Amino acid sequence: MRVLLDTQAWLWMLAAPERLAPASRRLLTKSDNELLLSAASAWEIAIKHGLGKLRLPDTPERAVPELMARTGVVPLPVLHRHALRVATLPRKHRDPFDRLLVAQAQIEDLAILTADRSFRLYDVRVIAA
Repeated sequence: MRVLLDTQAWLWMLAAPERLAPASRRLLTKSDNELLLSAASAWEIAIKHGLGKLRLPDTPERAVPELMARTGVVPLPVLHRHALRVATLPRKHRDPFDRLLVAQAQIEDLAILTADRSFRLYDVRVIAA
């Protein structure tokens, strides 16, 4: 299964895996699943770090790629078709990062692992973190 990790779910995976549901923890450790992290999440992490709302072991430029490599998470770039799909989404949720993740999941046929119930408002497969 190909799974797009919501920013919070990835951070929990790294720093507080006990916050994830047991089924989600099993999903994250199955070697036949491909785990992806969007460039939108990297952007969100960089912004939160810059505002002092998120502590990292190093700068975002170093920490995010190193942590992705350590956990076997694959980068998902933001393509024009992903960004443009956001315009077609119903305005059920205002968070621009989450809306972009929904668009990416729809286009790339990905499930999203998240604790955010707002994702369920869209036509996308959601796995409860």
